[in-house]
Amino acid sequence: MALPDKTLSLMLVCGEPSGDLLGAQLMVGLKAVAGDGVQFSGVGGPAMTAQGLKSLYPLDATAVMGLREVVPRIPAILARVREAADFALATRPDAVVLIDSPDFTHRIAQRLKRIDPGIRTINYVAPQVCASRAYRARKMARYFDLVLALLPFEAPFFERYGLHAVFVGHPVIERAARMTGGMEFRARHGIAPDAPLLAVLPGSRTSEIRFILPVFREAVAQIAGRVPGLVTVLPTVPHVAARVRAATQDWPTPLHLVEGDDEKFAAFDAADAALAASGTVTTELALARTPMVVGYRVGWLTYALALPLMNVRFITLINVLLDRQAVPEFLQSRCTPEALADAVVTLLADKNAASRQIADLDAATALLGKGGEAPSLRAARAIVDFVRGRPVSA
Repeated sequence: MALPDKTLSLMLVCGEPSGDLLGAQLMVGLKAVAGDGVQFSGVGGPAMTAQGLKSLYPLDATAVMGLREVVPRIPAILARVREAADFALATRPDAVVLIDSPDFTHRIAQRLKRIDPGIRTINYVAPQVCASRAYRARKMARYFDLVLALLPFEAPFFERYGLHAVFVGHPVIERAARMTGGMEFRARHGIAPDAPLLAVLPGSRTSEIRFILPVFREAVAQIAGRVPGLVTVLPTVPHVAARVRAATQDWPTPLHLVEGDDEKFAAFDAADAALAASGTVTTELALARTPMVVGYRVGWLTYALALPLMNVRFITLINVLLDRQAVPEFLQSRCTPEALADAVVTLLADKNAASRQIADLDAATALLGKGGEAPSLRAARAIVDFVRGRPVSA
């Protein structure tokens, strides 16, 4: 039965900086769809706070990955799960929207459904269960009422497991217009217009800084020996900035550490190529049309436990969408300084190689919905229709 168009009460919960950006874009979409008729509560970071959310707690306790990082923080993470779930149980919003970070946010949904099945739960940014843990889709149907899928093949997959899902597109494509200011960035930081500039992106989790940044550092040293005048820029986020600064002492090239989305996106526009950890940032680089090489490492135990569950050819979304390795990617033992350096030097030295990858990046972002209606607006409309009891479609 449809609800009257009363003020909507929505609780949004994310667990790390990339989810915070997605949550902020969703809030903008919800305001566009519902106007003043929506109230927000939940958990977010600076981007969601800027859109009017008063977060229950900061993200630093939950933005972790890898057994070595997670295990010591399990009590704190579980406490945050209880705190968020108990807040929802006490306030009973019209829906709870859990954004990405499935190992954290899904626990909130499970607790809510176990205690009060009447609270409606929505998953925004589904885990890639199509590729690895397909059994999880059936389990998700027990504690989610709706999935807002970012990838076109995800919605029919979840529907097969009895979980209502709609494809809304990837909201990261809405950042395309912000990938500007490269010339001004170079001028602002004293980087010559013709200097080879490499963006280095080791990730935003503390475990990524520990496992990936040292490998990237050695790769940069090797690249610098083969590319005269190389300059690097490393965008970071507040909760790991101090760790990054400490780890980049005696960096092998001139290095510019920057914070904030505007500086990050301008750096992407300014860069000739990028060396990046797998994650949302690779899609942002694709939107900036910055050719890239992707590397990723986790602790050996984390990898050993995850390996039997993986059934995926690629880890980079661009490659997943195109079903081929358009972006060179190196995982775990293959993520060596030598391999990364060789691939980056190819992009910096061979204009044809860089141009071919840029064409592939354009093709992949088109599959994500670039050029169509804003995905966060489609997601917002789906949420409002769901809460109002109307048929939900993207």
